[in-house]
Amino acid sequence: MACFLVPTTEAIVTTAVGKIAKKQEQSNTADQAVKETEGTEHITFSTKLGWLSKMLWGGSALLAFEHVWHGEVAPYFPFLTAAETAEGARTMLHEMSTTGVSMAVVVTLAWGVMVLVSNALEKSADREKELQK
Repeated sequence: MACFLVPTTEAIVTTAVGKIAKKQEQSNTADQAVKETEGTEHITFSTKLGWLSKMLWGGSALLAFEHVWHGEVAPYFPFLTAAETAEGARTMLHEMSTTGVSMAVVVTLAWGVMVLVSNALEKSADREKELQK
């Protein structure tokens, strides 16, 4: 019914935080110069947060399309057909708090694993460069 709204909300927040983080990273030019002189490449936090945003936006778009396809989203107020009655609204809120939150958590956990693997690969590359010196 409206489970896609939870990951969409998380996508909005992560996009905003990612833009703020990117501006802060760009203002820290001294740190970037140090990273370039060390000869190692590291993926910035804003880029990693962008991965999460893209995963959430993509999943939310597919879920929204699926809900439109099944007639659960309408082009007129209240937009969500389940919100037309009190019982439907209760069911919709329950679905959002169970299914929607579960989907957002699973996507975020998958992103967390991606970040851990990325960090491990960066550390491995750093160790190899140190051994070569």
